[in-house]
Amino acid sequence: MVAAADSVSLILIVDDEPSGRRALESLLLGQGYGLAFATNGPEALVLARRMEPDLILLDVMMPGMDGIEVLKRLRSIPRLGEIPVILVTALDDRASRLAGLEAGADDYVTKPIDRCELRTRVRTIMRLNRFRKLQDALVSLEEAYDATLEGWVRALDLREHELEGHSVRVAEMTVRLARVMGLEPDALVHTYRGALLHDIGKIAIPDAILLKAGPLDEDEWAIMRRHPDYARAMIEPIAFLRPALEIPYCHHERWDGKGYPRGLKGEEIPRPARIFSVVDVWDALTSDRPYRPSWERSRVGRYLEDNAGSLFDPEVVARFIELLRDEGSQSRPISSAAVRQALGLPHAPAGCDPHAACAPSGDPSKVELLAAGMHGEQLRLDPLQVPCRSPRKDRDGRPSSDRSLVKSG
Repeated sequence: MVAAADSVSLILIVDDEPSGRRALESLLLGQGYGLAFATNGPEALVLARRMEPDLILLDVMMPGMDGIEVLKRLRSIPRLGEIPVILVTALDDRASRLAGLEAGADDYVTKPIDRCELRTRVRTIMRLNRFRKLQDALVSLEEAYDATLEGWVRALDLREHELEGHSVRVAEMTVRLARVMGLEPDALVHTYRGALLHDIGKIAIPDAILLKAGPLDEDEWAIMRRHPDYARAMIEPIAFLRPALEIPYCHHERWDGKGYPRGLKGEEIPRPARIFSVVDVWDALTSDRPYRPSWERSRVGRYLEDNAGSLFDPEVVARFIELLRDEGSQSRPISSAAVRQALGLPHAPAGCDPHAACAPSGDPSKVELLAAGMHGEQLRLDPLQVPCRSPRKDRDGRPSSDRSLVKSG
Protein backbone atom coordinates (compact mmCIF):
# COMPACT_ATOMS: atom_id res chain seq x y z
CA MET A 1 0.00 0.00 0.00
CA VAL A 2 1.33 3.46 -0.88
CA ALA A 3 -0.06 6.84 0.10
CA ALA A 4 0.84 10.13 -1.60
CA ALA A 5 3.29 8.35 -3.87
CA ASP A 6 4.02 11.54 -5.79
CA SER A 7 5.72 13.15 -2.77
CA VAL A 8 9.41 13.94 -2.96
CA SER A 9 10.57 11.63 -0.16
CA LEU A 10 9.25 8.11 0.43
CA ILE A 11 9.04 6.45 3.85
CA LEU A 12 8.48 2.70 4.20
CA ILE A 13 6.63 1.82 7.42
CA VAL A 14 7.11 -1.80 8.56
CA ASP A 15 4.88 -3.12 11.38
CA ASP A 16 2.90 -6.35 11.73
CA GLU A 17 0.21 -4.60 13.82
CA PRO A 18 -2.39 -2.54 11.90
CA SER A 19 -2.64 -0.18 14.87
CA GLY A 20 1.10 0.48 14.72
CA ARG A 21 0.97 1.28 11.02
CA ARG A 22 -2.03 3.60 11.50
CA ALA A 23 -0.31 5.40 14.37
CA LEU A 24 2.78 6.16 12.32
CA GLU A 25 0.66 7.13 9.33
CA SER A 26 -1.31 9.64 11.40
CA LEU A 27 1.90 11.17 12.74
CA LEU A 28 3.47 11.63 9.28
CA LEU A 29 0.51 12.50 7.06
CA GLY A 30 0.58 16.13 5.99
CA GLN A 31 4.37 16.36 6.47
CA GLY A 32 5.15 16.15 2.75
CA TYR A 33 6.24 12.49 2.66
CA GLY A 34 5.02 9.58 0.56
CA LEU A 35 4.16 6.58 2.74
CA ALA A 36 4.39 2.88 1.89
CA PHE A 37 3.53 0.00 4.23
CA ALA A 38 4.77 -3.55 4.83
CA THR A 39 3.22 -6.02 7.29
CA ASN A 40 6.21 -8.31 7.84
CA GLY A 41 9.96 -8.68 7.28
CA PRO A 42 9.96 -10.51 3.90
CA GLU A 43 7.45 -8.04 2.48
CA ALA A 44 9.59 -5.16 3.73
CA LEU A 45 12.63 -6.53 1.87
CA VAL A 46 10.63 -6.91 -1.36
CA LEU A 47 9.25 -3.35 -1.15
CA ALA A 48 12.64 -1.93 -0.22
CA ARG A 49 14.17 -3.48 -3.34
CA ARG A 50 11.32 -2.27 -5.54
CA MET A 51 10.94 1.27 -4.16
CA GLU A 52 14.35 2.12 -2.63
CA PRO A 53 12.70 4.41 -0.05
CA ASP A 54 14.41 7.41 1.53
CA LEU A 55 13.72 6.14 5.06
CA ILE A 56 12.45 2.96 6.72
CA LEU A 57 10.56 3.00 10.03
CA LEU A 58 11.02 -0.58 11.21
CA ASP A 59 9.23 -2.35 14.04
CA VAL A 60 11.47 -4.72 15.98
CA MET A 61 9.09 -7.26 17.50
CA MET A 62 7.53 -9.04 14.51
CA PRO A 63 6.77 -12.78 14.15
CA GLY A 64 8.97 -14.86 11.87
CA MET A 65 11.63 -12.36 10.76
CA ASP A 66 12.06 -9.67 13.41
CA GLY A 67 13.22 -6.12 12.75
CA ILE A 68 16.87 -6.79 13.69
CA GLU A 69 17.09 -9.59 11.10
CA VAL A 70 15.44 -7.38 8.46
CA LEU A 71 17.95 -4.65 9.24
CA LYS A 72 20.92 -7.02 8.93
CA ARG A 73 19.68 -8.24 5.55
CA LEU A 74 19.15 -4.68 4.32
CA ARG A 75 22.68 -3.75 5.26
CA SER A 76 24.04 -6.71 3.29
CA ILE A 77 22.40 -5.59 0.02
CA PRO A 78 24.61 -3.07 -1.84
CA ARG A 79 21.84 -0.91 -3.27
CA LEU A 80 19.88 -0.85 0.01
CA GLY A 81 22.70 -0.78 2.52
CA GLU A 82 22.74 3.01 2.84
CA ILE A 83 18.98 3.55 3.32
CA PRO A 84 18.45 5.20 6.73
CA VAL A 85 16.52 3.04 9.22
CA ILE A 86 14.80 4.11 12.43
CA LEU A 87 13.86 1.22 14.72
CA VAL A 88 10.44 1.65 16.36
CA THR A 89 9.79 -0.66 19.32
CA ALA A 90 8.38 -1.04 22.82
CA LEU A 91 11.76 -2.37 23.97
CA ASP A 92 13.50 0.47 25.78
CA ASP A 93 16.29 -1.33 27.64
CA ARG A 94 19.91 -0.52 26.95
CA ALA A 95 20.77 -3.96 25.55
CA SER A 96 17.99 -3.74 22.93
CA ARG A 97 19.06 -0.27 21.86
CA LEU A 98 22.69 -1.36 21.51
CA ALA A 99 21.67 -4.47 19.56
CA GLY A 100 19.70 -2.32 17.11
CA LEU A 101 22.48 0.21 16.65
CA GLU A 102 25.10 -2.51 16.19
CA ALA A 103 22.89 -4.11 13.52
CA GLY A 104 23.05 -0.84 11.57
CA ALA A 105 20.14 1.30 12.76
CA ASP A 106 20.53 5.05 12.30
CA ASP A 107 18.18 5.91 15.17
CA TYR A 108 15.92 4.32 17.77
CA VAL A 109 12.40 5.41 18.84
CA THR A 110 10.48 3.75 21.67
CA LYS A 111 6.72 3.29 22.07
CA PRO A 112 4.52 5.04 23.04
CA ILE A 113 5.80 7.41 20.36
CA ASP A 114 6.19 11.10 21.09
CA ARG A 115 4.75 12.97 18.08
CA CYS A 116 7.23 15.88 18.14
CA GLU A 117 10.21 13.60 18.78
CA LEU A 118 9.38 11.30 15.85
CA ARG A 119 8.80 14.15 13.41
CA THR A 120 12.04 15.83 14.47
CA ARG A 121 14.07 12.64 14.09
CA VAL A 122 12.54 11.95 10.67
CA ARG A 123 13.25 15.51 9.47
CA THR A 124 16.83 15.31 10.69
CA ILE A 125 17.52 12.03 8.94
CA MET A 126 15.82 13.21 5.76
CA ARG A 127 18.08 16.27 5.68
CA LEU A 128 21.15 14.07 6.11
CA ASN A 129 19.87 11.67 3.47
CA ARG A 130 19.31 14.49 0.98
CA PHE A 131 22.85 15.68 1.62
CA ARG A 132 24.17 12.14 1.05
CA LYS A 133 22.24 11.85 -2.20
CA LEU A 134 23.53 15.23 -3.31
CA GLN A 135 27.08 14.10 -2.55
CA ASP A 136 26.52 10.86 -4.46
CA ALA A 137 25.16 12.80 -7.43
CA LEU A 138 28.15 15.16 -7.30
CA VAL A 139 30.58 12.23 -7.25
CA SER A 140 28.79 10.64 -10.20
CA LEU A 141 28.91 13.93 -12.09
CA GLU A 142 32.62 14.38 -11.41
CA GLU A 143 33.28 10.81 -12.53
CA ALA A 144 31.41 11.55 -15.75
CA TYR A 145 33.46 14.74 -16.22
CA ASP A 146 36.72 12.86 -15.68
CA ALA A 147 35.71 10.10 -18.07
CA THR A 148 34.86 12.75 -20.66
CA LEU A 149 38.21 14.47 -20.13
CA GLU A 150 40.02 11.19 -20.61
CA GLY A 151 38.13 10.63 -23.85
CA TRP A 152 39.18 14.05 -25.12
CA VAL A 153 42.78 13.44 -24.14
CA ARG A 154 42.86 10.04 -25.84
CA ALA A 155 41.59 11.75 -28.98
CA LEU A 156 44.43 14.30 -28.70
CA ASP A 157 46.95 11.48 -28.21
CA LEU A 158 45.68 9.85 -31.38
CA ARG A 159 45.82 13.13 -33.30
CA GLU A 160 49.45 13.63 -32.30
CA HIS A 161 50.27 9.94 -32.87
CA GLU A 162 51.19 9.54 -29.19
CA LEU A 163 51.56 6.09 -27.68
CA GLU A 164 48.23 4.88 -26.34
CA GLY A 165 47.62 5.81 -22.72
CA HIS A 166 50.46 8.35 -22.40
CA SER A 167 48.35 11.09 -20.86
CA VAL A 168 46.54 8.82 -18.40
CA ARG A 169 49.81 7.13 -17.48
CA VAL A 170 51.68 10.35 -16.67
CA ALA A 171 48.64 11.68 -14.77
CA GLU A 172 48.60 8.63 -12.50
CA MET A 173 52.34 8.74 -11.87
CA THR A 174 52.13 12.47 -11.14
CA VAL A 175 49.53 11.76 -8.46
CA ARG A 176 51.84 9.16 -6.90
CA LEU A 177 54.65 11.67 -6.64
CA ALA A 178 52.39 14.54 -5.53
CA ARG A 179 51.02 12.37 -2.72
CA VAL A 180 54.53 11.51 -1.54
CA MET A 181 55.35 15.22 -1.55
CA GLY A 182 52.43 15.99 0.75
CA LEU A 183 49.82 17.57 -1.52
CA GLU A 184 46.36 17.61 0.06
CA PRO A 185 43.67 15.21 -1.26
CA ASP A 186 41.73 18.00 -2.98
CA ALA A 187 44.93 19.21 -4.62
CA LEU A 188 45.65 15.66 -5.83
CA VAL A 189 42.40 15.57 -7.77
CA HIS A 190 43.19 18.87 -9.48
CA THR A 191 46.75 17.69 -10.11
CA TYR A 192 45.42 14.57 -11.81
CA ARG A 193 43.16 16.59 -14.09
CA GLY A 194 45.90 19.08 -14.86
CA ALA A 195 48.34 16.31 -15.77
CA LEU A 196 45.70 14.66 -17.91
CA LEU A 197 45.16 17.95 -19.77
CA HIS A 198 48.82 18.97 -19.94
CA ASP A 199 48.90 19.24 -23.74
CA ILE A 200 45.26 20.19 -24.34
CA GLY A 201 46.40 23.52 -25.81
CA LYS A 202 47.84 21.64 -28.79
CA ILE A 203 44.29 21.30 -30.06
CA ALA A 204 44.76 24.86 -31.32
CA ILE A 205 48.05 24.10 -33.10
CA PRO A 206 47.56 23.58 -36.87
CA ASP A 207 48.21 20.06 -38.16
CA ALA A 208 50.78 21.50 -40.56
CA ILE A 209 52.92 22.35 -37.52
CA LEU A 210 51.92 19.71 -35.01
CA LEU A 211 52.41 16.85 -37.48
CA LYS A 212 55.13 18.41 -39.62
CA ALA A 213 57.65 15.93 -41.01
CA GLY A 214 60.95 17.59 -40.12
CA PRO A 215 62.20 20.34 -37.81
CA LEU A 216 60.16 23.44 -37.11
CA ASP A 217 61.42 26.84 -38.22
CA GLU A 218 61.49 29.81 -35.85
CA ASP A 219 58.01 31.03 -36.81
CA GLU A 220 56.56 27.56 -36.33
CA TRP A 221 58.30 27.24 -32.97
CA ALA A 222 56.74 30.52 -31.92
CA ILE A 223 53.30 29.07 -32.68
CA MET A 224 54.07 25.75 -30.98
CA ARG A 225 55.18 27.51 -27.81
CA ARG A 226 51.81 29.21 -27.55
CA HIS A 227 50.04 25.97 -26.62
CA PRO A 228 50.23 26.71 -22.86
CA ASP A 229 48.50 30.03 -23.54
CA TYR A 230 45.86 28.22 -25.60
CA ALA A 231 45.37 25.79 -22.70
CA ARG A 232 44.86 28.70 -20.33
CA ALA A 233 42.33 30.31 -22.67
CA MET A 234 40.42 27.03 -22.89
CA ILE A 235 40.49 25.99 -19.22
CA GLU A 236 40.32 29.25 -17.24
CA PRO A 237 36.66 30.05 -18.09
CA ILE A 238 35.58 26.59 -16.80
CA ALA A 239 35.16 26.84 -13.02
CA PHE A 240 35.32 23.06 -12.61
CA LEU A 241 38.75 22.88 -14.30
CA ARG A 242 40.26 26.21 -13.24
CA PRO A 243 42.11 24.71 -10.22
CA ALA A 244 43.78 22.24 -12.61
CA LEU A 245 45.28 24.96 -14.82
CA GLU A 246 48.75 25.12 -13.24
CA ILE A 247 50.11 22.09 -15.08
CA PRO A 248 48.78 22.82 -18.59
CA TYR A 249 49.93 26.45 -18.30
CA CYS A 250 53.28 26.02 -16.53
CA HIS A 251 54.73 22.56 -17.27
CA HIS A 252 57.22 23.97 -19.80
CA GLU A 253 58.71 26.40 -17.28
CA ARG A 254 62.24 25.46 -16.16
CA TRP A 255 63.88 25.61 -12.76
CA ASP A 256 66.63 27.88 -14.16
CA GLY A 257 64.08 30.34 -15.62
CA LYS A 258 64.70 29.49 -19.28
CA GLY A 259 61.34 27.91 -19.97
CA TYR A 260 58.07 29.33 -21.30
CA PRO A 261 55.51 30.91 -21.54
CA ARG A 262 56.50 33.31 -18.70
CA GLY A 263 60.10 32.39 -17.88
CA LEU A 264 59.26 31.52 -14.27
CA LYS A 265 62.20 30.45 -12.13
CA GLY A 266 62.56 28.10 -9.16
CA GLU A 267 59.67 28.15 -6.72
CA GLU A 268 57.86 30.73 -8.83
CA ILE A 269 56.75 27.71 -10.86
CA PRO A 270 53.62 26.14 -9.33
CA ARG A 271 54.50 22.99 -7.44
CA PRO A 272 52.19 20.66 -9.42
CA ALA A 273 53.88 21.80 -12.65
CA ARG A 274 57.33 21.13 -11.18
CA ILE A 275 56.22 17.66 -10.16
CA PHE A 276 54.65 16.90 -13.51
CA SER A 277 57.65 17.97 -15.60
CA VAL A 278 59.82 15.32 -13.93
CA VAL A 279 57.23 12.60 -14.49
CA ASP A 280 56.65 13.65 -18.11
CA VAL A 281 60.33 13.30 -18.99
CA TRP A 282 60.56 10.02 -17.08
CA ASP A 283 57.64 8.59 -19.04
CA ALA A 284 59.09 9.75 -22.35
CA LEU A 285 62.49 8.18 -21.72
CA THR A 286 61.22 4.89 -20.28
CA SER A 287 58.74 4.32 -23.12
CA ASP A 288 59.59 2.71 -26.44
CA ARG A 289 59.33 5.03 -29.40
CA PRO A 290 59.38 4.26 -33.14
CA TYR A 291 62.82 5.89 -33.42
CA ARG A 292 64.46 4.31 -30.33
CA PRO A 293 63.95 1.75 -27.58
CA SER A 294 63.35 2.92 -24.04
CA TRP A 295 66.14 3.73 -21.62
CA GLU A 296 66.72 1.62 -18.54
CA ARG A 297 65.27 3.10 -15.36
CA SER A 298 68.68 3.62 -13.75
CA ARG A 299 69.89 5.57 -16.75
CA VAL A 300 66.87 7.86 -16.75
CA GLY A 301 67.35 8.40 -13.03
CA ARG A 302 70.88 9.61 -13.65
CA TYR A 303 69.62 11.94 -16.38
CA LEU A 304 67.07 13.49 -14.02
CA GLU A 305 69.69 13.93 -11.29
CA ASP A 306 72.16 15.48 -13.74
CA ASN A 307 69.54 18.07 -14.73
CA ALA A 308 68.23 18.80 -11.24
CA GLY A 309 68.75 22.50 -10.66
CA SER A 310 68.54 23.40 -14.35
CA LEU A 311 65.54 21.70 -15.96
CA PHE A 312 63.99 20.32 -12.78
CA ASP A 313 63.30 21.15 -9.14
CA PRO A 314 66.06 19.28 -7.22
CA GLU A 315 63.69 18.32 -4.38
CA VAL A 316 61.16 16.86 -6.82
CA VAL A 317 63.85 14.81 -8.55
CA ALA A 318 65.14 13.47 -5.24
CA ARG A 319 61.67 12.49 -4.03
CA PHE A 320 60.83 10.91 -7.38
CA ILE A 321 63.99 8.78 -7.36
CA GLU A 322 63.15 7.78 -3.80
CA LEU A 323 59.60 6.87 -4.83
CA LEU A 324 60.86 4.71 -7.70
CA ARG A 325 63.31 2.99 -5.38
CA ASP A 326 60.60 2.30 -2.79
CA GLU A 327 58.16 0.98 -5.38
CA GLY A 328 60.86 -1.14 -6.96
CA SER A 329 61.67 -2.75 -3.60
CA GLN A 330 58.07 -3.89 -3.09
CA SER A 331 56.85 -7.26 -4.29
CA ARG A 332 54.28 -5.36 -6.34
CA PRO A 333 54.44 -1.67 -7.34
CA ILE A 334 51.60 0.61 -6.36
CA SER A 335 48.96 -0.08 -8.97
CA SER A 336 47.37 2.62 -11.06
CA ALA A 337 43.98 1.16 -10.12
CA ALA A 338 44.74 1.83 -6.44
CA VAL A 339 45.65 5.44 -7.18
CA ARG A 340 42.46 5.98 -9.18
CA GLN A 341 40.29 4.29 -6.55
CA ALA A 342 41.77 6.49 -3.82
CA LEU A 343 40.86 9.56 -5.87
CA GLY A 344 37.42 8.27 -6.83
CA LEU A 345 38.31 8.32 -10.52
CA PRO A 346 36.89 6.11 -13.28
CA HIS A 347 38.77 2.96 -14.21
CA ALA A 348 41.58 3.58 -16.67
CA PRO A 349 41.28 2.17 -20.19
CA ALA A 350 43.24 -0.96 -20.98
CA GLY A 351 46.90 -0.57 -21.88
CA CYS A 352 47.70 2.34 -19.51
CA ASP A 353 50.02 0.55 -17.07
CA PRO A 354 52.76 2.96 -15.97
CA HIS A 355 54.95 0.03 -14.93
CA ALA A 356 55.61 -1.45 -18.37
CA ALA A 357 58.98 -3.18 -18.69
CA CYS A 358 61.83 -1.19 -20.23
CA ALA A 359 63.51 -2.20 -23.46
CA PRO A 360 67.31 -2.04 -24.05
CA SER A 361 69.02 1.31 -24.09
CA GLY A 362 69.01 3.50 -27.22
CA ASP A 363 71.11 6.25 -28.69
CA PRO A 364 71.68 8.88 -25.94
CA SER A 365 71.91 11.77 -28.41
CA LYS A 366 68.36 11.11 -29.54
CA VAL A 367 67.07 11.03 -25.97
CA GLU A 368 68.84 14.24 -25.06
CA LEU A 369 67.02 15.90 -27.95
CA LEU A 370 63.68 14.56 -26.76
CA ALA A 371 64.08 15.72 -23.17
CA ALA A 372 65.30 19.15 -24.13
CA GLY A 373 62.62 19.60 -26.75
CA MET A 374 59.89 18.76 -24.27
CA HIS A 375 60.92 21.79 -22.24
CA GLY A 376 61.09 24.14 -25.22
CA GLU A 377 64.85 24.65 -25.06
CA GLN A 378 66.42 26.15 -28.19
CA LEU A 379 68.72 23.26 -29.11
CA ARG A 380 72.18 24.05 -30.45
CA LEU A 381 73.42 20.56 -31.20
CA ASP A 382 74.75 19.01 -34.39
CA PRO A 383 72.04 19.15 -37.06
CA LEU A 384 71.13 15.51 -36.51
CA GLN A 385 67.68 14.73 -37.84
CA VAL A 386 66.06 12.38 -35.37
CA PRO A 387 62.73 10.83 -36.37
CA CYS A 388 59.99 11.19 -33.80
CA ARG A 389 57.03 9.59 -35.56
CA SER A 390 56.33 6.21 -37.00
CA PRO A 391 56.30 6.15 -40.81
CA ARG A 392 53.23 7.85 -42.29
CA LYS A 393 51.89 8.43 -45.73
CA ASP A 394 50.83 11.68 -47.30
CA ARG A 395 47.39 12.31 -48.80
CA ASP A 396 48.47 10.65 -52.06
CA GLY A 397 49.61 7.50 -50.27
CA ARG A 398 53.35 8.21 -50.58
CA PRO A 399 55.57 7.69 -47.52
CA SER A 400 56.38 10.96 -45.78
CA SER A 401 59.60 11.60 -43.88
CA ASP A 402 59.50 11.47 -40.09
CA ARG A 403 59.88 14.69 -38.26
CA SER A 404 62.55 15.76 -35.82
CA LEU A 405 62.28 15.51 -32.05
CA VAL A 406 62.98 19.22 -31.88
CA LYS A 407 59.28 19.86 -32.52
CA SER A 408 58.20 18.24 -29.29
CA GLY A 409 57.39 21.51 -27.56
